[in-house]
Amino acid sequence: MNPRSQPSKPATRFVCQVCGQDFPKWEGQCRSCGEWNSLVEEQVANSKIQSSNKLQSINTRTEKPLAITQVDYKHEERTPSGIVEVDRVLGGGVVAGSAVLFSGEPGIGKSTMMLQIAECLSKRETVLYISGEESAKQIRLRAERLGTLSDKLLLLPETDLFAIEQAVQEAQPKFLIIDSIQTMFRDDISSAPGSVSQVRECAGYLVRIAKATGIPIFIVGHVTKEGNIAGPRLLEHIVDTVLYFEGDRHKQYRILRASKNRFGSTNEVGIFEMKDKGLVEVPNPSQVFISERPADAPGSVITSGIEGTRAMLIEIQALVAPTKLAYPARKTTGVDYNRTTMIIAVLERHAGLRLMTQDIYVNAAGGVEASGTAMDLPIALAIASSFKNKPVDPATVIVGEIGLSGEIRSVNRIDQRVNEAAKLGFKQIIAPKTSVLEIGKTKISILGVASVKEALANLI
Repeated sequence: MNPRSQPSKPATRFVCQVCGQDFPKWEGQCRSCGEWNSLVEEQVANSKIQSSNKLQSINTRTEKPLAITQVDYKHEERTPSGIVEVDRVLGGGVVAGSAVLFSGEPGIGKSTMMLQIAECLSKRETVLYISGEESAKQIRLRAERLGTLSDKLLLLPETDLFAIEQAVQEAQPKFLIIDSIQTMFRDDISSAPGSVSQVRECAGYLVRIAKATGIPIFIVGHVTKEGNIAGPRLLEHIVDTVLYFEGDRHKQYRILRASKNRFGSTNEVGIFEMKDKGLVEVPNPSQVFISERPADAPGSVITSGIEGTRAMLIEIQALVAPTKLAYPARKTTGVDYNRTTMIIAVLERHAGLRLMTQDIYVNAAGGVEASGTAMDLPIALAIASSFKNKPVDPATVIVGEIGLSGEIRSVNRIDQRVNEAAKLGFKQIIAPKTSVLEIGKTKISILGVASVKEALANLI
């Protein structure tokens, strides 16, 4: 038999499912990112094979070089999504031609949120909703439950990217939603849907469609058990905005935050509550986060944090318990671990608290991230309150940064923090003495402190 007549064996490569690096042979550990057992065998696509149904009209449009002084920058077209909390996180609305990656854990409510956004947008323009996980009947059943029916909301259960491109050309939608990117595939790539190659190429192709047509695209992505978006890290780099939908799926509250946003701030958060009729906006998150605070409980302190443009009241909890172990536990949730250990050292040195034989646990209640140096003083007072078993005045809000010498330093946007505390009926705020002069006229009592020792003497 002539060996030349035998079909050639398809070329393969081993691709890391974490970072996307490929290798000629299998290895136990990826040499690029260091992950173990992450290499999967994939066939190398033949460049001569072209999809028979691939359309060239969208992705082959060419642009001519243009002087930067001739670029129109004055008009940035934004469309309100119809959901105030979503617009807040996006930076004011949906930008034309943008690609938004919407990620979250399974069951957190990504599809519910996307359907509600699609319904709000379809009140003005045509929206094409591509589902690779559910049938049209399943989506219709959820829409009936949520009350999100609209004649301008078009459904297409499809996973073939080139068929989706054809549907976009025919329907000419103003908005496109892909649910989810892990189910999409290109038939000119031999690997399975959800693989690094498919996710990378499909996402890049969708972004090119968005830029060529000016159609904003929402791309839903799943999150792994480690909290990272499934697929290569390149996925986050090629899109314009990355939104994370966070929260415990067994509880009712959800937090929407941006980890990347080319058109706005990444400090904004949106708060939602999951109900029978879908996700409902929470206009006053401060009241939510402190509503379940126990009365006269040691170790509980209310502080005022800043998330983007809004001030939010947050409950800081601390538990201090004696231990016989040589190395006491230091655990934090929702607050900075390194700053917490620094605060413990300051309390030891400058406040005389013997914490070396105590396990210390600090938590920001409600699942919110209490970031910023203004959390230092409330963390310190919560730890001291639990250690001495004496509650802090429940009508007091506390803010302030702590230095290594035990001094209390000023914090930013103190007026906004004070107004939020006064709005919810608190009677007093403990703030750095250097910040008191910046506070305008207010109904709330203000006490300025210059050191940790002074703050402890006034409150505990």
